[in-house]
Amino acid sequence: MQMTCGIIQYVNLFGYSVGYTVTAVVSMVAVFKASCFHKRGLGDTSCKISNFPFMVGFGICEVILSQIPNISELTVLSTIATLMSFTYSSIGVLLSVNKIAKGNTGKTSLTGVEIGPGFSVADKVWSTFSAIGDVQVAFSFSLILIEIQDTMKGPGENKKMKMENLISIMTTTVFYALCGCLGYAAYGNDAPGNMLSGIYDPMWLVVLANVCIVVHLVGAYQVYNQPLYAAVESWSSKKWENSKFVNHRYSVSIPGFKNKKCHINMFRIVWRSCYVIVATLLAMALPFFNDILSFLGATGYWPLTIYFPIAMNISRKEIKKYSSKWIALQSLNAFCLICSIVAACGAVRGISKSLANNPFKDKN
Repeated sequence: MQMTCGIIQYVNLFGYSVGYTVTAVVSMVAVFKASCFHKRGLGDTSCKISNFPFMVGFGICEVILSQIPNISELTVLSTIATLMSFTYSSIGVLLSVNKIAKGNTGKTSLTGVEIGPGFSVADKVWSTFSAIGDVQVAFSFSLILIEIQDTMKGPGENKKMKMENLISIMTTTVFYALCGCLGYAAYGNDAPGNMLSGIYDPMWLVVLANVCIVVHLVGAYQVYNQPLYAAVESWSSKKWENSKFVNHRYSVSIPGFKNKKCHINMFRIVWRSCYVIVATLLAMALPFFNDILSFLGATGYWPLTIYFPIAMNISRKEIKKYSSKWIALQSLNAFCLICSIVAACGAVRGISKSLANNPFKDKN
């Protein structure tokens, strides 16, 4: 099962590369549209634009940043990404509070979108399943948490990391809950999948939020992919230990910096560049924001966030089989597995419906 969890982790990391590309491009298009609407008026149909140029630009940026050797050298990029995340999340909350305060809110109900003309019972069920996957995306931190825990070497580091994890998860939970609840209260059933890319009032604040999203995803893309880069490069280094192409590093002086050199590895350049290109091409073919997030959340949530930690806890604490604690943990395990399965089904159905239409048509 250890091998299975590892494969699922790396597949999900690749999936998030595609998802982050789509998400970043949605925000880029929102910035362009905001600028266009400012000049031509809100709702001008001539402001529509293809996602492809933005995806190509994002891909080129990630190809360059992917040459950062390892995750330990991403501190600055990660810090900037975190600050951007706080900024756009706060803006989303403030926009929702402002709309609620004005009283100009969308139609809401306890059960969400109501069944009626154009929205059948089946649509309601499938949408609910897909929404479960969207919620599970909030637990994507577990993909990287495993890698962080693997670097912990002593009890002091472990204790400190537990406290940092607790603070991080609590902060993330508060922001997710505020954005979800206040966003629905403000915009109701017509709330866009990506709130900050579907709202244009006030325009300057929404533009700022979308710029923050793009900067955040540029950094998050690299943080999430470094474990996958390292795994492939480590395996290749052992497999072809005598290959200069795989193992040799060339020292190149950096212009303008005395005694500063960067180390170039040809395999790293080729492999990481190809990886980003493939992820970008898939993002071009699958520009479906909510359904992609839902599918990623569904496939990675149960094995890495639920099953793996529960299995380790049972093994480490030697919890007896069929004891009350064992039954409670396994019940939670089974419930979350069912949630993941229905969420994956909902996401696949959503993607198939989107593919039935023209997938290259601008939908923003």
